Amino acid sequence: MARRSGHTSLPPPLEMACLGVLWTLREGTVRDVAAALSSRQAFAYTTVMTLLERLVKRGHLTRRKSGRSFVYTPGQNPDELREIAITELARDYFGGSRESLRNWLIAGPAPTSEQVTDAKDQIDTALL
Repeated sequence: MARRSGHTSLPPPLEMACLGVLWTLREGTVRDVAAALSSRQAFAYTTVMTLLERLVKRGHLTRRKSGRSFVYTPGQNPDELREIAITELARDYFGGSRESLRNWLIAGPAPTSEQVTDAKDQIDTALL
């Protein structure tokens, strides 16, 4: 499925990782974000800069000049992005029905036959 442009769409995973870092830090430079991501994976400075600029263009971040660097700040709080995520999930997989999504989450996915067999074996073992 093609991604929709604009800030009404969720960012791809690496951009989400950058956004998550900035939600934690509240603001930061490219170097700050790259350093925070390094525990997950090392990214080149220019890669992180590109990711942050994409987030600015889509309205997920704002930036201001501070000396020779830009300081990036989240333009949305996590709840706003969660709302977008739930809306997209309901639209794409549950015909737009949040109630169907909620019911599926409450019921959970049906167990596989292997999981049922394993559960029966565990119960039998516990009863013996």
